Amino acid sequence: MPVNPTRALVLAACAFALLVAPNAGAAATGGAVAPGGTPATVPTTTVDPATTTPATTATPKPTTTPKATTPAAAPKATTPRKVSPPQVAPVVTGAKCLTLCGGSLTVHAGGVIVLHGHHFVRGATVVMFPRQPQGGRKGLTTGVVMRLSPQGFVVTVPATAHSGHIVVRGPTGLRSRPYGPVKVLGPIPVALQSTVAPPSGTAFDGNGMWIWYMTKSDAGNVPAIAAQAKAAGITTVFVKSSDGSTNYWPQFTAGLVSQFHSLGLRVCAWQYVYGTHPAAEAQLGAQAVAAGADCLVIDAESEYEGKYAAAQTYIQTLRAAVGPNYPIGLASFPYVDYHESLPYSVFLGPGGAQFNTPQLYWHTIGTTPDAAFAHTYHENRVYARPIMPLGETYGGTPPAEMTRFRQLSAAYGASGLSWWDWQDTTTAGWAALDTPLAAPLPTAPIVVDTSLPVFSQGAKGDQIVWMQEHLAAAEPTTPTTGIFNAATTAALEAFQTAKGIPPSGTTDIPTWAALLQETPVAVDWTAAATPG
Repeated sequence: MPVNPTRALVLAACAFALLVAPNAGAAATGGAVAPGGTPATVPTTTVDPATTTPATTATPKPTTTPKATTPAAAPKATTPRKVSPPQVAPVVTGAKCLTLCGGSLTVHAGGVIVLHGHHFVRGATVVMFPRQPQGGRKGLTTGVVMRLSPQGFVVTVPATAHSGHIVVRGPTGLRSRPYGPVKVLGPIPVALQSTVAPPSGTAFDGNGMWIWYMTKSDAGNVPAIAAQAKAAGITTVFVKSSDGSTNYWPQFTAGLVSQFHSLGLRVCAWQYVYGTHPAAEAQLGAQAVAAGADCLVIDAESEYEGKYAAAQTYIQTLRAAVGPNYPIGLASFPYVDYHESLPYSVFLGPGGAQFNTPQLYWHTIGTTPDAAFAHTYHENRVYARPIMPLGETYGGTPPAEMTRFRQLSAAYGASGLSWWDWQDTTTAGWAALDTPLAAPLPTAPIVVDTSLPVFSQGAKGDQIVWMQEHLAAAEPTTPTTGIFNAATTAALEAFQTAKGIPPSGTTDIPTWAALLQETPVAVDWTAAATPG
């Protein structure tokens, strides 16, 4: 398993972040959908950021078509009265730059600021920035939705923002008093393809397209699929191979793999897993590998939340069957902070998947490709795996946004990307996948978010587990509970002091850089309590 090169990628990102964002901090929240193609719901909750844990999304599962049944008669009931949100205007009491900062209230476009106040509603409270310097309310831009992070409510400054007072708009349309002024500096431009990582030498490199049902993808005609793929610059197809622990899909065969190979395409298998019978799920994954798959992708979503022991059993069983170096990827939710109990640290940890392919479905989430990339990379970089973004072509995704996704993938340094999914891609969508990025395009400057999550005492979740496992390698008294408690703070401050880092007790960028040089301690989750 390429541990050292992977860590080198993260350390390089940390070093770059130190140059461009010396005050870097946290990003935010979001949601995702299953590769089954049906969107999950983005949580919206009235919250106090100091006391609330983000809600879990309900995620659909791609399975075989269910048998039709006669619906039962609906019980007679009165329609519940809809409760309206309180008619109270948001109140801003403070704000501070977290990333890409030039001062406490000075921030580059693409940077993140944290806001403090009252009557904020996650997912429904919008920050309005001036269109022109010193603009009042009449000159405000289209707003940017606030997100919840360990530091409180945060917002990414859009590329179109200018200096001036900001206004926060609540879900009922009521607005706060102007706050500021906030000084907005220009974005830090990134040349396309200037930071692309070296190829991994696997089927994850290049451009991929996911296939759910072969019969719904050019009617299963392999030569037609290969011709369409080559016309769109697709080099790898990801074909579903199994669902759960007993349902191996007959569409994934050695003959299918051989046929695709003869036509110049690489073929990867992907399986949807639940964690109820992890060893059997791993055996079905190994069956697809034995059929000749060039790589395997684990689609683990809400069913695996809280199942650390199951994830460990799955990974150990799979690796015993396919070997330590076979290329494996994890395709799960892009926003780790919305799914704090999902065992990313097991699936992406030592011996796990070498590649992270987050379902970066910005259009379904309801945001922009730029914001989705910033949030996803902010949350996922600490796992020290190459990120191969999985974008979307379904559900009416605008082709121009697909092109933007490709530009962002290059700017963020991905050596590969892929798309969900074949059967839902329109003619215009296929054209967008092959638009030359070197051609002049009407596009905004690209701002690469180089920040990492900043945690302190009171935080919890899988990223805390990951941090504690690394910290325990240097400070053996560190608990691995997924809860950032007083003992963790003491251990982190001791670690920072030993490394010549100011003992802040928070996971700032220099601290993450030092932690990720440590080999994480191994935790036997089959015997230990579930984190958190």
